[in-house]
Amino acid sequence: MKRVLLAGFKQETAVFNPTCTRYDTFHIRRGEEIASSLRHTHTEFAGGLEIFAAAGDIEVVPTWAGWSVSGGPVHPPDLDRMIDELLAAVRANADVDGAYIVFHGAMAGEDEDDPEGRVLTAVREILGDIPLVISLDLHAVLTDSMVEKADLHFPFHTYPHTDLYETGQRAARGLLALLAEQVRPTTHRVELPMLVRGDELITATGRFGEAIRACQEIESSESGLAAGVLIGNPFTDVPALQSNVLVSTDGDPGLARLEAEKIARFMWQNREQFVAPLKSIEEAISIAEETEGLTVFSDAADATSSGAPGDSNTILKELVAQRYSGKALLSLVDEPAAKQAFAAGVGATLTVPLGGNLDTGRHSPLEIEVYVKTLSDGNFTYAGGTPEQGGPTAVLVIDDRIHVVVTSRPVHIMDRSLFQAHGLEPATFDLVSVKSPNGFRPHYESIAAAIVPVDAPGATSANLHSLPYRRCVRPIFPLDPEVSFPLAGGE
Repeated sequence: MKRVLLAGFKQETAVFNPTCTRYDTFHIRRGEEIASSLRHTHTEFAGGLEIFAAAGDIEVVPTWAGWSVSGGPVHPPDLDRMIDELLAAVRANADVDGAYIVFHGAMAGEDEDDPEGRVLTAVREILGDIPLVISLDLHAVLTDSMVEKADLHFPFHTYPHTDLYETGQRAARGLLALLAEQVRPTTHRVELPMLVRGDELITATGRFGEAIRACQEIESSESGLAAGVLIGNPFTDVPALQSNVLVSTDGDPGLARLEAEKIARFMWQNREQFVAPLKSIEEAISIAEETEGLTVFSDAADATSSGAPGDSNTILKELVAQRYSGKALLSLVDEPAAKQAFAAGVGATLTVPLGGNLDTGRHSPLEIEVYVKTLSDGNFTYAGGTPEQGGPTAVLVIDDRIHVVVTSRPVHIMDRSLFQAHGLEPATFDLVSVKSPNGFRPHYESIAAAIVPVDAPGATSANLHSLPYRRCVRPIFPLDPEVSFPLAGGE
């Protein structure tokens, strides 16, 4: 019977978000809680557990797992506390034959550029030279430590991310092959000086999907073990930020290099396609007014799923200013407004400063009269089965037309769960504004008559030129006019 250690540490950081992420925003599970709470969810943990269980001769040793909604840099004492807890759990269960660690890969502390590399380095010191695999979001910021300290790396193969469970299965199968001494991984990495956004990254329909399908063909080949394109999170402005291609083969370094370079050339040659086309807010509202059926605004600039604080009221202000005639549904993170609504009670009408109280350098509150429609504790469950806590939450109505779900804490606004948990069905509205660049699409494309990416200010704007980069790789596309890539060939 082989013993496999299971751990996880996931958060995606936007350093342009002025509010830090704290310990109490993380969902933390210890020991057997990991399996009992996540076994039936659409997560990497559940996928890995399913494969290990089917193997029959594997004992899973769950240790510590923590994950949080994306946000600002992690507060140093809180980051240290969580890493200490994780490593203590690993030390207490060090008698294992292999390990699988679930990462996002784009976490950063206020003074720590590579938390995942720090964890991996320490885990290696504790466990020694045993098989160790990791899974990653394809938005991971790949560092030298992450490459060197793990034997195999399994990034997501979908954007929007729908293959979390399957990625966990891939990682578990890779670890089983290592434990059985069936494979000898050889890995090649190609660094790409490019940051990418836009609809062409949608793997089912965009050009990026061709690169991912090449990775999948490698993994399904006789000598392929793992392959992925990690495009980085453009808002984790750390020294390692750029895109990467990573290919692992079974004892064939030449093939790993050949395939990685082929995919890297494709990405570079198509770099101009990976720039987000955006509409002004005024133009977006005009489109909504003219559209029969539901229009969905993608407010990627304030995407809580990308690490923004979620307090942008820019679209709300314009809807009010232009007297948008339809029925609109939006969300905001605004704890003070929620507290005022709770103090007033359901059915009350009051004037509140709404939004703009976190990212104050970009936004300012909107003083407006609202009707308190509902109040709740903010607890709900995402479509994938994982629980979330938005804190005290109020549904506020403006002019009988605009519904704003105001949470006290940031939550992901990708599926319809937050709205539905508060009795609001997006399909019954004329306009829904979601704080997400593309993760919302699997949940809204079937009900939307139009989807409009909006150019608004924010900490996670797809207009990368609007952000104050200081630390990422330079020169880099599209921030700099002249960027060279050694494998570009005859360009």
